Order: sequence, then structure tokens, then C-alpha cells
Amino acid sequence: MHDRYGSDVLSSSPGASGGSAHHRRRPVSRPQPAEPGLVVEEVTSGWVGAVVRVEKSGGVHLVVLEDRHGKVRSFPLGPGFWVDGRPVALTAPVTSRAPAAPARTASGSVAVHGARARVARGSRIWVEGKHDAELVEKVWGDDLRIEGVVVEMLDGVDHLAEALAEFAPTPERRVGVLVDHLVPGAKEQRIAAEALRSVPDGTVLVLGHPYVDVWQAVKPARVGLETWPTIERGTEWKRGILRELGWPADSTADVGRAWQRILGAVRDYRDLDPALLGRVEELIDFVTA
Repeated sequence: MHDRYGSDVLSSSPGASGGSAHHRRRPVSRPQPAEPGLVVEEVTSGWVGAVVRVEKSGGVHLVVLEDRHGKVRSFPLGPGFWVDGRPVALTAPVTSRAPAAPARTASGSVAVHGARARVARGSRIWVEGKHDAELVEKVWGDDLRIEGVVVEMLDGVDHLAEALAEFAPTPERRVGVLVDHLVPGAKEQRIAAEALRSVPDGTVLVLGHPYVDVWQAVKPARVGLETWPTIERGTEWKRGILRELGWPADSTADVGRAWQRILGAVRDYRDLDPALLGRVEELIDFVTA
């Protein structure tokens, strides 16, 4: 059988057939920081997974790996791993005591260092649910704190008219609403149009993206896909996506863990589709005008 790791040079003497040990050296493991997201293989068990974190347990530094099915295992830091077909010795990630301050925020705005968060404005941005709010916070959180804009969850768009009536928007207390699947002929478009009839002009702006769920606003390459799969009608979209990915999909906890995995893959605005980027930027401009 083919030995994927090569022959053991220590098993051959210099006079053995096939040349000396000097000419068949074992590849030397190079140091490799165990940065989150790095995909490695543990050679003894064959376990392949992405680095989740490095932790200390019982006086031993461990690296936690998560495979493509969401299962995790811990292994001691050090040699015994492969990255891109080469042996490595995993080390703790290098962290600087005084990291250089980023010049840009995750949204691409110029970073304002040392500035305190502004007192919250009366205006608000509303999103449909928790996942929308967490994605907006991750990418635009720094900008929103500087501007004093609070993002609140609607828990769905069905009661938008009632929520607006309770909030009572004015030119000084505006509301920007981000709606999922806001496309011509959709239920969401009808609900938004009806809600806008009951508020003063210029006090509410409803914008949306075309996705069934905000998960689709994350570029599919970030989770190893070329495109987001099409899920058949009658199947809950998120669970259908998880089954397509081969991730656990049986419980609400499975969905929550999957979202955290997707959210963790988002580094900045470049990992989001422009159809969402433009809408959020427009809403921020509207409520801060």
C-alpha cells in the first residue's frame, strides 16, 4: 500500500537497498501558528478540521479542531500535524502586546481611535431577527457606536405597522427598516407598503435585500460553497441549507451553532454581498441625516 506519509528513514541502514538515510530525509516540521480557521490534519488519527481555538487544560496547551460536520476534538499543540501536505508543529497564535490599530473598520470606514461611543440618538434601525442584528453589529458595529445608532430586532416584519404606531416616528426620530426577501410581489413588500401609509413622509425608510434569509448575504465561498443551494418549497430553509452542507440540522441548537460558524467566517464587508452592503449603508445615512 502507498504510505501517504512516506517511508520511515530510521528503518533503513546506510547500506540498505534504495540509498542511504542521508538521501531520504524525513521532512522537517515547520512551526505553524494555530490561527482560527486554519485547516489541519492530525496524522495519528487522520482527523481533519479547522482550528477553533487554543486553550490550556491540565497544564497542557491544546488545539481544538472542528471537522466539516461540526464535531470537535482537542489535540496537544506541537508536531504531528499536516497543513497543505506538509508537516507542521502547531504553536500558539502570536499576539502582540500592543497591536497596531486598524486603519479601517470592518465596514471599510476610516477608523476613529480613542473615540467614545456617542449617546444614542432617538432614531433607530430595525432588523427582522437576531441573525440580522448580529451580522450588522459585526460589520457596522464600530460605525454605529460612533454615530450613536441603536439596532433593534422586530422579530419578523408582520407587525411592522403596529411597531411604527407605537414608536411614532418624527423627522428627529427616524426609523430605518431592513427587511428580508423584499422583492416585487412578495408578502414583505405588501406589509411594508401598508405600514408606510400610516407614518409622516420622510420619517421611515424601508429597504430590503432579495435573500430568503440573511445567511445568503454572506458570500458562499466563506462556507465552502460555490453558490447557496436552492431549497425546495415546504422545507425549512435553514435546515435545508444545513443538510446540503452536511452539518447537523435536527435541533434549534444545531441552527444556532451553524449560524455562529457562518458569522465567524465573516471578516469584514468584503465577505458580504453588495445587495446587503448598499442597503445597510443607506439606512445608516437616513437615520443620521
